[in-house]
Amino acid sequence: MSFSYYGELCTEVYDLTKKIGQNSDRDIEYYRNRLKQCEGRILEAMTGSGRVLIPLLESGLIVDGIDYSPEMLASCRQRCEERGLVAHLYQSDLEELSLPESYEAIIIPGGSFMLIENREVSIKVLKRLYEHLQPGGRLILDFFLPDTNFECGPVGGTSTFSLPNGDSITMDSTLVEADIYSQCKVTYLKYEKWRNGALIQTELQRFAIRWYGVEEFKLILESIGFSEVVVSADFDYNQTPRNGKQIFIYEAIRK
Repeated sequence: MSFSYYGELCTEVYDLTKKIGQNSDRDIEYYRNRLKQCEGRILEAMTGSGRVLIPLLESGLIVDGIDYSPEMLASCRQRCEERGLVAHLYQSDLEELSLPESYEAIIIPGGSFMLIENREVSIKVLKRLYEHLQPGGRLILDFFLPDTNFECGPVGGTSTFSLPNGDSITMDSTLVEADIYSQCKVTYLKYEKWRNGALIQTELQRFAIRWYGVEEFKLILESIGFSEVVVSADFDYNQTPRNGKQIFIYEAIRK
């Protein structure tokens, strides 16, 4: 049993539920359109197993990927190889980001930036990303506001996922922390893998998300040195956000 962020069982579920090219509210189309003029290198931070990275590679863009989870990167690497694609994939904590390249654009799709639980760490990450951008390079990322359920306890019952080899994985969620003041929620996820009715593997995941106010995050980006910050809603560029149920996309320029 492990207590991990994105371990083996979590990655298997992730691969089933976030397939390559699977659009989340049209996000892949949005990122592809916003990046289509890029001639230099692009970095997808928190790339996971390649849901977004691979379609961008297939469209002819030069995209590197970085993630903290070796399990996720192994899945991404295998998926790239199956498609005859070559990508530079790096395993690193973004807080300590130090890559040999500078980038024309850096993206963080899927609300993944919210997985950086500590506010001070999130600021350090943004600074590291800023330093890895070329002058005039763009940072593009998206996030959402959480649901209004702040009552700790079991969440949503048990989910079951069937694997191609006949095994199954069950997942139970329990909300253990919900701090409106600190803008953070922590859920414990318990994964169990079953084979022929027998439990063969267990994994625990601490899943934290931190959210930001729309104007708050814009001010954070500007305080780091980003300029020309554009906030869009629901993957329509420059559409003004109007309510808390929308997805918010930020695009900012390194001076």
